[in-house]
Amino acid sequence: MKKVLLVFPNAVDRKQLFTSRPQRGEQFEVTFAEPRDEDCPWDYDILSFIARAAETYRGEIDGVMSSSDYPGATVAGAIASRLDLPGSSAETIMRCSHKYYSRLAQREAAPKATADFRLVDPKDYHDVLRKIDYPCYIKPVKGAFSVMTRQIHGPDELAAFLESAAVKEFIENYVFIFNQLVRELTSFEITGSYFIAEELLRGRQATVEGVSVNGKVEMLGIVDSVKHEGTDSFVRFDYPSSLPAQVQDRMVDVAERVIRQLGLTNSLFNIEMIFDEERDRVSIVEVNPRLCGQFADLYQKVDGINGYQVALAVATGAKPVILRGRGDFRVASSFPLRVFQPVRVIHAPHGELIEEVESGFPSTLIWNECETGQVLSDFERLEDGVSYRYGIVNVGAENRKDLMERLQEVRRRLGYEFGPPTSS
Repeated sequence: MKKVLLVFPNAVDRKQLFTSRPQRGEQFEVTFAEPRDEDCPWDYDILSFIARAAETYRGEIDGVMSSSDYPGATVAGAIASRLDLPGSSAETIMRCSHKYYSRLAQREAAPKATADFRLVDPKDYHDVLRKIDYPCYIKPVKGAFSVMTRQIHGPDELAAFLESAAVKEFIENYVFIFNQLVRELTSFEITGSYFIAEELLRGRQATVEGVSVNGKVEMLGIVDSVKHEGTDSFVRFDYPSSLPAQVQDRMVDVAERVIRQLGLTNSLFNIEMIFDEERDRVSIVEVNPRLCGQFADLYQKVDGINGYQVALAVATGAKPVILRGRGDFRVASSFPLRVFQPVRVIHAPHGELIEEVESGFPSTLIWNECETGQVLSDFERLEDGVSYRYGIVNVGAENRKDLMERLQEVRRRLGYEFGPPTSS
């Protein structure tokens, strides 16, 4: 049995690993390191954690992995390097996820698929305001879940955003750990305290997920990302993709070239892309050097292989097995449940109810992300600026109509209730 250390574990990890266990049997023993991803404080001494983990698990594990975007993926790479285990170096992983350095590599490998971009220093931005083409997206060079990503329509709006209290807090707190990693584990000159302004990309968005092992890049799948109309908030993620086959082939080609240019190996990856049908253009949104835990069971539902099963194999140096069309369903989707105005949670489902609903709909997975009595209101600092995610439901079905009907019944049984954010 291979032993794998999972660093900065989250709620998605535990349920996905349990779901994939019947497939992988007793091949792997997974150890969950502390702290959990959601419990990691902003000022955590990440370098000491890496040193302790390397010392504690030297000779005790066969691999290390993480589905955590930040700081898990980089930390896993750093520990693997110290213990001479499979994986990419911390600098390689950070080059993928640092949006500025990643864009530089993307421009070398796939210039037509790389958005125009410009580095922005929030502490010295006045000279660049008039050099940016508006409208644009402004993004931190290191972020997650669209936090602090905004569509900007002019220089005054950009200046107001960069001067906001939320941006100041983000630079002081959120990227504290990232900056430790940049300074100690890379040769980068640009820390996480910068933003980039990018051209506005429009079209159908999708996530291309794959694995790179010893220089060979292989695709796991392409998942469509569907947004609520008029927003950048995701309403669902559909597998398999409904994009034309030629477009999917172009996305795969771009992914292969970019991953090789970045030098990522012995790792899963997912690359968000957009297809602009009017311009017949495939563009890269961002590169994530890790598996997408939220999508792992979508592949299992349709293809018969869970993303975590692939990730465990890669982490231990084994050849991953990729299956096609061997699942119990023809389609599968992941639904982030959202509110678009501040609310108080009157009722959120408890663990027993969630298990009951899951057992009533085979292969359905549910994650609750709120508590009864909680006020969901911090859209700007914690979420995408316009919505708040309070749960996730992953379902499979024979067709899209049945899938949507199953989702509605699952939501009804969960019984979420919301009211005004303040008591009358």
